[in-house]
Amino acid sequence: MNESLLYEIALTLLPGVGDVVGKKFVAYCGSAEAVFKEKRSALEKISGMRDVTIEAIRKNETLQRAQEEIRNIEDNGVRPLFYLDADYPRRLLQCDDSPLMLYYKGNANLNATRVVAIVGTRNITDYGRENCQKLVEDLVDDNVLVVSGLAYGVDSAAHRACVKHGIPTVGVMGSGLQAVYPAVNRKLAQDMQEQGGLLTDFMWGTPPDREHFPRRNRIIAGMADAVIVIESALKGGSLITADLANSYSRDVFAYPGRVMDIYSQGCNYLIRTQQAHLMESVVNLRYVMGWDKPKKAEERQTVLFREFTDEERMVMDCFGSDAIVSLDHIIVHSGLPITKIAPILLNLEFDGVLLALPGKRYQRC
Repeated sequence: MNESLLYEIALTLLPGVGDVVGKKFVAYCGSAEAVFKEKRSALEKISGMRDVTIEAIRKNETLQRAQEEIRNIEDNGVRPLFYLDADYPRRLLQCDDSPLMLYYKGNANLNATRVVAIVGTRNITDYGRENCQKLVEDLVDDNVLVVSGLAYGVDSAAHRACVKHGIPTVGVMGSGLQAVYPAVNRKLAQDMQEQGGLLTDFMWGTPPDREHFPRRNRIIAGMADAVIVIESALKGGSLITADLANSYSRDVFAYPGRVMDIYSQGCNYLIRTQQAHLMESVVNLRYVMGWDKPKKAEERQTVLFREFTDEERMVMDCFGSDAIVSLDHIIVHSGLPITKIAPILLNLEFDGVLLALPGKRYQRC
């Protein structure tokens, strides 16, 4: 049995430990296993550690449940992804509330060069279906991974169009991987695993639940470079996903519609309040994301044997093992004032050390 995996899963089962707090515990102790093997006196010193959590660590119930989950993983061909694993979606790591553990079935690269989320109402109209199918068809040559929520309506239309056109697509589920919801999408889910996959942060056996779906939206938004809203009413999961995407500094796009159409009101609202770019065709997406231009790293040669100043090194250290980080991450982890960070980033970009990406993110070249 994989000892590390046992403790990583058990960490997610501790009462009072969510995704943010769990990462804090791992950072303090060094690993998930170390959390369970740490002395009580040391655990009591960790900020956010509650008595009920310490008691759970001292008992075997969580480890026994984790052993059961490992058996489910092995029996059903599930791939567990702890947030420190190399294959964990690196874009999600830029989000403070990213899941400690993900469960995955499929063969798509979750760290594809370009990831687009397509979301929208369950009550898709002919107008929305036409826009969705045309968008996916036009993305064939853009080397993208398409992410959605495997729900009725826009989600299903996006996944089906991807399967039809050979584009890898991943469905993020609001349940364990054993329960495809809605059931009518079981065949679609099976087809998706051949050139994409299914992803969730819920353990095997977890049934679909109304409260689970808003939670899975953070994964859809966090995994993507861009979130495209096809159709939406003024309230619904699509606007939640768009709001999350904006909070993660992702680019959001929305198709406009007639002012009297219920399922265009949400999109029109996003555009009107400047929370989304106007989306008329894939041309808008390519322009805003810079996909229609040569990469800056290819336009100029990196300055060879460049020596970093102390402050530049503080910025570069923020990347760690990650190739892409957000400006907010740099501000928090460098300890430098924003007035100094901005010119440093500009100089590093000019010298080909960093590449500026949409959404206030930077890639190490």
